[in-house]
Amino acid sequence: MIQFYRHKLDNGLQVIVYPDYSTPMAAVDVCYHVGAKHEDPNRTGFAHLFEHLMFGGSKHIPDYDLPLQRAGGENNAYTTNDLTNYYLTIPKANLETGFWLESDRMLELDFSEDSLNVQRNVVIEEFKQRNLNQPYGDVWALIRELAYRVHPYNWPTIGKEINHIADASLDDVKSFFYRFYAPDNAVLVLSGNVDIDESLRLAEKWFGQIPNRKVQKPALPVEPVQTAFREKTVERPVPDTALYLAFHMDDRKSREYYICDIISDVLSNGNSSRLYQKLVKEERLFVELDAYISGDHDPGLFLVSGKLAQQVSIEKAQKAVWQELHKLQNQLVPTAELEKVKNKIEANHVYSQMNYLNMAQELATFENIGKAELINEQLDIYRSVTPADLMQTAQKLFHPENCSQLNYLAKS
Repeated sequence: MIQFYRHKLDNGLQVIVYPDYSTPMAAVDVCYHVGAKHEDPNRTGFAHLFEHLMFGGSKHIPDYDLPLQRAGGENNAYTTNDLTNYYLTIPKANLETGFWLESDRMLELDFSEDSLNVQRNVVIEEFKQRNLNQPYGDVWALIRELAYRVHPYNWPTIGKEINHIADASLDDVKSFFYRFYAPDNAVLVLSGNVDIDESLRLAEKWFGQIPNRKVQKPALPVEPVQTAFREKTVERPVPDTALYLAFHMDDRKSREYYICDIISDVLSNGNSSRLYQKLVKEERLFVELDAYISGDHDPGLFLVSGKLAQQVSIEKAQKAVWQELHKLQNQLVPTAELEKVKNKIEANHVYSQMNYLNMAQELATFENIGKAELINEQLDIYRSVTPADLMQTAQKLFHPENCSQLNYLAKS
């Protein structure tokens, strides 16, 4: 059982404290409940743009990195479809520096045309590198566009189009900030060598006076049930033809999510897994093959993706993958095989919890999903999964009407 403490400031900021005295370091994690799914469909990429803008200087601190480096700290951030997370690690003696830095940029950024121009150009170059110039770079955008018709998971975090960021004005940026960057739309997690009382005192001192902005997130459209097989074929200058199958699955809080996670490991976690043994090693249809879940908070995707061996057709590769999926629908996974997967999952969780920064990020994520207390329920859910659960979920998910297939052909 992971023991942590929570407190809510009057302005709505949720504060979570997880002491771990095995380290001399502390982590300050500020997670905002805003991701790509909260963007205007005609103004995508803003959540990710803000990940960059937040390091461009705030109201009273023109350079975020310099004082943190002087205090012996490091920082980073990431954006998903569901959230934007900023975190830093710092020696315990300099913990208050972290509070000062994070609270000032929550209060107000140093909005300027110069800062926007710099970060906008950085993001545009990142879009080009990630989506346009990198082999297989546009795969995720193509899959999301194919699988989602109305839900804003339709686009990746980098955005749908370059011009959405290129045309962003200072007023657009300010509007997005004041709409989503607020104490009542965030969670502050302190972990590592932190004292509970001191953490709450510093949270009140530095964050308590930031005004509540009465954040009202937009109601997101519900993705209709897919009722017909979808397929898209593209040709790109890549070394190997690739096949991607995407199946709709339930949301992050559902039991089905954990069952799907286990199914993905049964199929492809390690060299002893089914897909590797049968389709990579034995039949040599793929040079690499993987099954995984998208990890989204709303109903997400179960994916099978692989690069085909030379001279193997899409039709032959697709048929072989479906045969393995049908086995899950018609044959119970042996108990020993299931237990092996569960043991690996549990070991990974235990190992992850040994790191104070991992714990800060996990607690922030679970608070964003619904409540941080969910962190203590996940292993019990994994342990409760039976071979019958795997079969029933496979029968529900793996049928053509629930499948979106991307054929990514190597240009000859």
